[in-house]
Amino acid sequence: MENGAAREFTRLLEIMEDLRTRCPWDMKQTLESLRYLTIEETYELSDAILEKDLDGIKKELGDLMLHVVFYSRIGAEMDAFTITDVLESINEKLIERHPHIYGEVEAPDAETVKNNWERIKLDHGKRSVLEGVPLSLPAMVKAFRIQEKVRGVGFDWENTSQVYAKVLEELDELQHEVTKRADPGRVEEEFGDLLFALINYSRFIGVNPEDALERTNRKFIRRFAKLEQKAAEEGRRLHDMTLSEMDAWWNEAKKTEHKE
Repeated sequence: MENGAAREFTRLLEIMEDLRTRCPWDMKQTLESLRYLTIEETYELSDAILEKDLDGIKKELGDLMLHVVFYSRIGAEMDAFTITDVLESINEKLIERHPHIYGEVEAPDAETVKNNWERIKLDHGKRSVLEGVPLSLPAMVKAFRIQEKVRGVGFDWENTSQVYAKVLEELDELQHEVTKRADPGRVEEEFGDLLFALINYSRFIGVNPEDALERTNRKFIRRFAKLEQKAAEEGRRLHDMTLSEMDAWWNEAKKTEHKE
């Protein structure tokens, strides 16, 4: 198996050599031009994971592997880094960050491993625990990662009930600002605080908020599509219907989905 993986990886490097020297499109690409394509490929992998499409996951991982090789090829042309440098860097980092495997440190559970990871990063030149959180991450993912990282150095709530109480507190504060019809900036701030508290709560109950919201988005789309289908079958247009009529069909779509 290892020989097969090495053979196919070498083949990919050889194909990239051909593409970079002979294909007009591939020859034009830069680190910057590939960036948005890499983001798109990452979201396609995310879609395949959420759909539990194992064949799709395999294909999307291949696309991402191509991008890693592509970036490394461009890096080599710039005399900046090679694919060997990339692989060596991640290998050394993994060994360094897993002293419970490659050293004498004890780490009996996954939480201890995560906490050690953050401490090691600080010991090796990181100025802040939050330094590694990309600024361009979607806000919900960023909040979740921020909370995970500060937990790694012990800055976290002690139990779920405390976090739930914070959610209720933030909800009250938001409602207070909305009722006052105060400065819209204050309403936005309190709404943000509530979302941050809810994301904190999601961690404590073992839910990934990004995944949960995306599954709800897809559920809503499925049910709304059924509502539209029902309207088409009845020869009606949604914007000519009352809300109560649409609610009745919506509830019917929910019942049908639960039976499937």
